[in-house]
Amino acid sequence: MKKAFLQLHLAVFLAGFTAILGKLIELNEGLLVWYRLLFSAALILIILVVKKQLHKIALVDFFRIGFVGMILAFHWVTFYASVKYANASVAVVCISAAGFFSALLEPLFFRKAIVWPELILGAIAVAGIYIIFDFHPDFKVGILFGMLSAIGSATFPIFNKRLVDRFSPRVLTFYEFVGGMLFLTAALPLYFMYFPPQYYLPKSTDWLWMTMLVVFCTVWAFDLQLNALKKISAFTSNLTYNLEPLYGVMLAFLVYKEHQMLNAQFYLGIGLILLAILLQMWRVLRKS
Repeated sequence: MKKAFLQLHLAVFLAGFTAILGKLIELNEGLLVWYRLLFSAALILIILVVKKQLHKIALVDFFRIGFVGMILAFHWVTFYASVKYANASVAVVCISAAGFFSALLEPLFFRKAIVWPELILGAIAVAGIYIIFDFHPDFKVGILFGMLSAIGSATFPIFNKRLVDRFSPRVLTFYEFVGGMLFLTAALPLYFMYFPPQYYLPKSTDWLWMTMLVVFCTVWAFDLQLNALKKISAFTSNLTYNLEPLYGVMLAFLVYKEHQMLNAQFYLGIGLILLAILLQMWRVLRKS
């Protein structure tokens, strides 16, 4: 259990960089995610071939895994849209609502009883988000994208946990990325009608930040997260990912000086989110 928590927290720390890199990459959010999936899948494919771990899967399994990849692609596109239509701090803090959505959706999807302590802790995180953004109505579009991203973030590990015991993390991640890329290839023309890109091929600086995003924040982080999910529940994973705002916000402060637009309400909201995380970690550790 301790090793799983360490793996999960390292994955969360790496995830804290994704908003910063997403702002540095000037591509449209849809194209950014498409290239991220393409290059990540290619890198994992090389690793699988070299280590002789690649194997075919049944068509029905590919569709199941591809569906989870579609959820992942939706989560990433809406997340980077939140970064670009608001800022990095808004995007990462909105992800804190994932714990609340997870506590609601997992019982709904799998006909399980609602775990009220989890729902209450998730609601505390949502209250923190409300306090933070009550004073920033000009970020409405970014906040809307951020909340949609939180729903995707909550749904992804719920369905992924059903697959992680049947497939190795790298094989599962590879097929999820392929499924997500195929979904985006079909969906992007419609998305571009409402959110048109300024250009389609990455610039020279985009390549540098994209490489960091793919190698460290995608391939390595996913390996860590999927290994952790073998021991840790989807809700605990989602709630632990609420630490991502803390890392992301601190980086946004350093890189983009976003602290200049924040006041005491922001820190009160972050405090509530952190309280929810700590209480859930205490519940899980006490039970184990």
